[in-house]
Amino acid sequence: MGEGPGHDALGAIFFLTDYGQEDELAGVVRAVLSRLAPGAPVVDLTHEIPAFDVRAGALALERAAPHLGPGVVLGVVDPGVGTTRRAVALELSDGPGPRALVGPDNGLLMRAADALSPVRGAVALAPVPGEGHVTFDGRDVFAPAAAALWRGEPIRSLGEPVSPEDLVRLPAPQLRHVAGGIEAEVLWIDRFGNVQLAAGAGAGRDAGFETGAALTVGAAGADHPARFVRAFGDLESDGQPADLGVLVDANGRLAVVCARRSAATVLGVRPGDLVRVERPAS
Repeated sequence: MGEGPGHDALGAIFFLTDYGQEDELAGVVRAVLSRLAPGAPVVDLTHEIPAFDVRAGALALERAAPHLGPGVVLGVVDPGVGTTRRAVALELSDGPGPRALVGPDNGLLMRAADALSPVRGAVALAPVPGEGHVTFDGRDVFAPAAAALWRGEPIRSLGEPVSPEDLVRLPAPQLRHVAGGIEAEVLWIDRFGNVQLAAGAGAGRDAGFETGAALTVGAAGADHPARFVRAFGDLESDGQPADLGVLVDANGRLAVVCARRSAATVLGVRPGDLVRVERPAS
């Protein structure tokens, strides 16, 4: 790259999709990145977002965002590919993390952008003309844009300006305070069955949840006894799994958990369902 910045200064390309690993789709996009941004480290955040689930992709990018270094985020969960939805690149204000995000303008990128720094510029990326360039924007539109931004090309060279205020945002998840507790939407269920809620640690403090306190978790028409704990191991008694627990997870959100079993199965919930957590009436 001549006298330009070294690879360490340019950072990585952080890559997330719903492509899965069975087909060659993610690998083809990586090949395009390798060709157009030689030397760029590509960090695969995940390619196992449920197919077409923009919300799940947005939440995964938001969870990852605080831990990413310099570089460019490439996110593709795009059920509207080939329609009038815009393909966009976002430029962020100066900060220690990624300087740009690339993907569809369907809400996928905005929670991560908000978690990183203000969006100071955005452009709509032009579609690629010709047959065979309608259904794979990850390869034909997003990867070339991400590679160009990683190389240091200015965002204005990639497309027509878009007002950041006009970018699509997903609806905010539900959270409300109830007597002695909270009612919150299930944001995410991880592979262990832990149930992350749309409530931060502060909501738990405001509700009076204290370590060791007895709680009631209500979901799917049933109430379950629980305890507010610090860690999964606090839920084991004599080496055996005990009750449900509620804790502050690694992302700073309240989660309903079990020790070595699925809390989601116990509760019978899925992402988007409502869960009530409250202190039992005295």
